[in-house]
Amino acid sequence: MIRKISGSLERVEPTAIELAVGSIVHEVLVPDMVRSQLQAKLGSNISLYTLEYLEGNPTRGNLVPRIVGFLSEVEREFFELFCEVDGVGVRKALRAMVRPVGEVATAIEEQDATALSKLPGVGAATAERIIAKLRRKMPKFALLVAKDSPPGSTAGSDVLSETADVLRSLGHSEGDARRLVDGLRDNGRKIKDVQAALELIYRQTHAKK
Repeated sequence: MIRKISGSLERVEPTAIELAVGSIVHEVLVPDMVRSQLQAKLGSNISLYTLEYLEGNPTRGNLVPRIVGFLSEVEREFFELFCEVDGVGVRKALRAMVRPVGEVATAIEEQDATALSKLPGVGAATAERIIAKLRRKMPKFALLVAKDSPPGSTAGSDVLSETADVLRSLGHSEGDARRLVDGLRDNGRKIKDVQAALELIYRQTHAKK
């Protein structure tokens, strides 16, 4: 079983990256919390902590091996616990993990079903199951909040997350919303609220036409 993989980051897609290890290029699935941090490392050598699973229908003999990558062993451990919740699984967990581990763990520990239900693909019923299954296992993961959110960064991160939600509600695909928000991150400008973020996005989009 592959537990760690290192190589050159060749491509970053909305739900996966391509990592060149020698002459072999591996596709590694990543949640958005990982992808957003790798965006600026294109062409660099990186290391990911990984887990493997088989995707498909075993009765039809079409199982495909997949690799999922994380930036730390703690992120991987949290993801594996998240996948154990009834009705979640790897694909739903990959879609849901758009916020830092410490933030999600804190919501679980504090039984904040409303915050959890805002994660992509996680409704009210699933949020309650997550809390019931994982609440007592969250203290060590909740301690990651300080590491995940450096002083002064929380507000900006929240604005970008809310902006992505608004873009999706306006009809943008998930991949397009992520691409537009990544453009704001790369821009480096301080954005005070969602309205300012949307104005900047559409101004940039119009300028490219």
